Order: sequence, then C-alpha cells, then structure tokens
Amino acid sequence: MGTVQQGQLSLEGIPSELVRVTPARLSTWAGCPRRYRMAYLDRPTPRRGGAWANATLGAVVHNALKAYFELVPARRGPERAAELVRRCWKSDGFADPEQAAEYRERAQGWVRDYVAALPAEQTPVAVERWVSAPMGEIIAEGRVDRIDEREGELVVVDYKTGRRELRAEDARDSLALGLYALAAGKNLHRPCSRVELHHLPSGTVAGWDHTTESLGELRERAEKLAGELSSAAAELAGGADPDAPFPVKPGAHCSWCDFRAHCTEGKRAAPDLPPWALLGDG
Repeated sequence: MGTVQQGQLSLEGIPSELVRVTPARLSTWAGCPRRYRMAYLDRPTPRRGGAWANATLGAVVHNALKAYFELVPARRGPERAAELVRRCWKSDGFADPEQAAEYRERAQGWVRDYVAALPAEQTPVAVERWVSAPMGEIIAEGRVDRIDEREGELVVVDYKTGRRELRAEDARDSLALGLYALAAGKNLHRPCSRVELHHLPSGTVAGWDHTTESLGELRERAEKLAGELSSAAAELAGGADPDAPFPVKPGAHCSWCDFRAHCTEGKRAAPDLPPWALLGDG
C-alpha cells in the first residue's frame, strides 16, 4: 500500500495551487475582511461610493508622469510636464471649481519641480509596467509606477501625493514595493533590491535597499495574508455565514470606505466626510 505503480504519478512534492494576489487585495484584506469580500467576491458587487478628491489628484499626477516618460527625451521638460497635468486633469470629488483649480495648479507645480530635478535624458526601463511572478506559495502581480536602472540594477519607484511626508521606514515596510521588487527582478532578469517612494508635494524621496532576507520576510507576510483570504473564500464558497470568515474591522478608515453605505458598523464607527476631506486643508 502507498507504493506508486508504474504509469502513475506521485503527488509528493507537487505544490498546491498558487494563490494569485495583488498588493491592493492584500492591503484590503488586512484592513477589513468585509470590505475585501464586498470588493472582490460579492456578486453583484455592492454599489461603491463616489470619487474622493485626493484619489483623483493622485491619478492625475500618475497619468501625467506616465505620459511624460513616454515622450522622447527631446520633447520633455518642466513646462511640458505641467501641461500634461492640465491635459490629464479631472475634478471628481472636489468641493467646487475653485478648489479644483487650486489643486490643479499645485499638481502642476509638483510635477514641474519633480521633472526639473531629473536628468533630461533619463528614460526608465518601464512605466506603468504590469509584473507577475510566482514566489513561494503565491503569484504576486501588480502595476509598478516606474522601474529605473542604476548601475546595472533595477529600482522600483512609486509616486505619492498624500499630505504626509514619507520616511525610509515607509519604503522598507511597504509590502507592495517588496513584492514589486521581487516580481520585477524575475520578469526583467536583473537584480532588484532598491525601492523608493517619491513624494511629489515635498519633493522628497524615501528609499530602502532590501536584502535577500528582508524581501523574504515581506514575501512570507504576503503568503500569510494570501493563505488567510484564500481560506476565508473557501469557507464562503462552502456556505458559511459571510460575516464569519469576513468580519468587519471598524475604525477611522470607515469614513472613506467605498462600501460605507452597506455597512452599519462602519457608519457607527466613523463620521461621514466630504469627498475633499483627505486633501489636507483642514
């Protein structure tokens, strides 16, 4: 008994099915399992709330920088970058046209100053690049804002437009940046250990040089979260009460949850906020 007969395949050593995850999925699960269920599993998906001005602002800056680096170097420059912000601009979530115009000017200034500090001829290895690679028990994937090459090694760059200036510890502890570094290195067949958060409002860079060990720790963290959400999804598919494997985690973040309208606990935990509240003007 237990002997593999000729013509049969042993399953020993063959890994179970890998869990495909993105940093956004892992972050959503860690923040609130109920929100994860509503965003990724419930069908039909519950209606989401409206746009937030800070998210609109971030998307505009990302889109403008993508368009900027897709230009040939001879057509680049600070004023061209500012013009691209104007072309990409949207006003979703802002209080009124005056507030939107104020932030458009701010964003143009951020991007103008940012590219002015870069070498005019700098051409990234990739912009808005989708990376995907198996690692351990997961397939990690996602879209990287920018990948540079410096001295033969890749550098993962992530743009930030929030009100808080960032520190090296933010780059070090970022699960998204760590997974992007691992996946980019595998996809592009070059070493990648440097990750950076480029905070445009302050013009600062928070960077971290990972080791093999520190990237392994982030991968293990991702595997743990992926295992949790995979088990919860299996329980749900098996007929469990949805709130058992996907409990709510109420807190201040409930004010800006996309599914606030569908969550009684979330509405109790934090007040309603206008969609421009996270811009940082008080």
